[in-house]
Amino acid sequence: MDYLKFDKAQLVNTEYSLKKEYIRTNRAGSFASSTIINCNTRKYHGLLICPIDHFGGDNHVLLSSLDETIIQHDAPFNLGIHKFPGEYSPKGNKYVREYIMDPTPTIIYRVGGVILRKELLLVEKEQRVLVRYTLLEANSPTTLRLQPFLAFRNIHSLTKANLDANTRSEDVDNGVKIRLYQDFPYLYMQTSVESEFVHVPDWYYNVEYKEEKKRGYDCHEDLFVPGYFEMNIKKGESIVFSAGTKEISPNAISKQFTSEIKKRVNRDSFENCLENSAVQFFSINGKGTGIINGFPWFSTSERNTYLSLPGLTLARGDQKTFLDVFNTVFKRVCNRFSMDPAINGGRFSVDVPLWSFWTLQKYIEAGADRKEIWKKHSKKIKEILQYYKHGSNLAISMHENGMLWITEQGVTWMNIKHHGLCLNRRMGYVVEINALWYNAICFALEMAGEAKDKEFATEWSGVKENLKESFIETFCDESKTYLADYVDDTHKSWAVRPNQLFAVSLPYSCLSDDQKKGVLDVIEKELLTPRGLRTLSPKNHEYVGVIAGNEEERNRAFHNGSVFPWLIGHFAEAYLKLYKLGGETKIQRWLAVFEDSLLEHGVGTVSEIYSGNPPHKPNEATSYALSVAEVIRVNKMFNESSLK
Repeated sequence: MDYLKFDKAQLVNTEYSLKKEYIRTNRAGSFASSTIINCNTRKYHGLLICPIDHFGGDNHVLLSSLDETIIQHDAPFNLGIHKFPGEYSPKGNKYVREYIMDPTPTIIYRVGGVILRKELLLVEKEQRVLVRYTLLEANSPTTLRLQPFLAFRNIHSLTKANLDANTRSEDVDNGVKIRLYQDFPYLYMQTSVESEFVHVPDWYYNVEYKEEKKRGYDCHEDLFVPGYFEMNIKKGESIVFSAGTKEISPNAISKQFTSEIKKRVNRDSFENCLENSAVQFFSINGKGTGIINGFPWFSTSERNTYLSLPGLTLARGDQKTFLDVFNTVFKRVCNRFSMDPAINGGRFSVDVPLWSFWTLQKYIEAGADRKEIWKKHSKKIKEILQYYKHGSNLAISMHENGMLWITEQGVTWMNIKHHGLCLNRRMGYVVEINALWYNAICFALEMAGEAKDKEFATEWSGVKENLKESFIETFCDESKTYLADYVDDTHKSWAVRPNQLFAVSLPYSCLSDDQKKGVLDVIEKELLTPRGLRTLSPKNHEYVGVIAGNEEERNRAFHNGSVFPWLIGHFAEAYLKLYKLGGETKIQRWLAVFEDSLLEHGVGTVSEIYSGNPPHKPNEATSYALSVAEVIRVNKMFNESSLK
């Protein structure tokens, strides 16, 4: 019985099927993504999207889509589907009878007496996609025609018909190779059986991407079709199409599909869906092991790496990958203090180095030796703290009260700009920055104490006590049960936002238990939803409850009401710390409701954000590393708590 189920009667309905997207990745950095009926609705969709070294490792769409046509008695039935202005053509969705996710994305088509199964997978360590077609039923001789649509462009761009494109293809065993532009690799398209490639080069104009259109972006693209493959197929026979950046022996194509499909993790439970999704974010290259922020358009970032790493690795019992990733990113952490535009664009993400302390704390909770961590990382830990203490750049400085002060050059996770205008200005004393600062100092002092580093303890113990007192004075008020979001020279913001949560969830907190409970009560009443925490209370006049409209409107909604699933991890952690076993029931209920999200947007995974207003529709990235990581972490917290 399939865990991820789709309404078979609704699959032909584009309003139903175009909202559901799949994502498949491999360890070579490639991915394939589209809607479940293979109609591309984003410029980020494609069957083979891979990093290209010559272009700085940026992802590029090589093979956009592959249309299949069934031919019987000289009558063709095209199973493909594309959106053009005002119409869908062809309308292959009308032949879709079933969509299956396990062990790999699979569509069952029915055309009269013909039943055809199509399965897609990426080869684990190659830039290659394989598509297997199996003729399950047929009463007459049947021909299969495959028509590739090529893009050869950066995922953030769109291509247009042009005279610079090299539209010539060269024959290889059971296929052709083609390279539209210099510096791209050749794309080798081959079949597992002998086939005829008919050279009919042509451009298909104005393919429309509806998701880009909704955002007000350029949404029309011209795709190049070099011709089509044609071959006979018998009932019960399977034929595999391969598209990759290296040639393959036709005899090896079917064997490779069989061996690769055995490696797949079946998504037959909530936990296995999260497991399957988690491993897709890891990328291994010459620079080390990294975490891709999300799909289909993100690359990597240090903040999201530190935040998602415990959930994606430690919560799954994978300490090796944790160390591979952490050691890769931590050696660059002090670069964050540079104001060199070539390094940080002249701005400083003030929270990023501080999150590395939290990540190490999670490693210790998973069983790492605290003394060994201090021995290995104490030099860099001290260096980071000194950078903050002495105001290493224009973005940040430590005041005499021990608090960190953020200038306009400083960037927090909530900063977002549109055409240079800051849509969510937070400067001065910022609550989560100082909560992270206090946690980092306490953590370092604890390790230094065990290592008998008296010099460090002497220097920082006074800062810790001063900071704790100043934090309470700055962010608390007797008339309120929650914390101010930020305090600058002229203003103290009492907007109810989730940033105060970290003053409760982090291992070291300035707050008493009563103060923590007050903060959690307000967050639960005004920010908690079935999909995570809102970024702003609906009671606030700046609240935006629906993510819609053009780029500016969407950006304005991003941190003014949109729901972030990853915040539920810190809320659950804080809740369990305070209420112990009494918090189990609530966490179990949150997880049960969250399970429904696996079929809403990115199938079998968790989206980046959701609208603040019910029914909390998913939006932005279809699969987001931080969302998946923290849901995994919450699930682990619940399982461990329920065993006590």
